[in-house]
Amino acid sequence: MWNKAQQAIRQFNDERDWHQYHTPANVAKSIAIEAGELLECFQWSDTQYDKEHVCQELADVVNYCIVMADALDVDLETIVLEKLQQNIEKYPVEKVKGSSKKYTEYQ
Repeated sequence: MWNKAQQAIRQFNDERDWHQYHTPANVAKSIAIEAGELLECFQWSDTQYDKEHVCQELADVVNYCIVMADALDVDLETIVLEKLQQNIEKYPVEKVKGSSKKYTEYQ
């Protein structure tokens, strides 16, 4: 999945010569901006939202995350799975199941 999306995004950016603007700092700003636009979809209601608009904003966030991985020359799947493993260790099922507490609250 990531590889196909990453290739398509690379091609899109290559065709427009946009990689020159994709410094880690610029992309991090773009991720935050797009995340704000995603959050805006839920500004006045937690339950009533335009799913298509939410999906478009979510796609923007994910696209910029893929661009960030490219800018940093890291494998997105690898870093996601590494972070998941850290979270598995930080949040053992037997201690946190059904709880939304931060790990510092139960250790």
